[in-house]
Amino acid sequence: MNKNIKMIGIIIFGIIILYLFRTSAGEYNLTKSIQACLVAQKQTSESFDINVAKKFCEDEIRKKD
Repeated sequence: MNKNIKMIGIIIFGIIILYLFRTSAGEYNLTKSIQACLVAQKQTSESFDINVAKKFCEDEIRKKD
């Protein structure tokens, strides 16, 4: 009985750790995608406004998720 409780605790702990890792990794990937989009916008646009480009990139990337 005590062995089962330990095993359930370990499984629950593992699920929580995986959830937290997934959340932090997702934010990291989102940030990198936005940065890459900004670089592409800067290279292809003649009149580059950082605020407009950042909003555009965030909207486009979040729309795909």
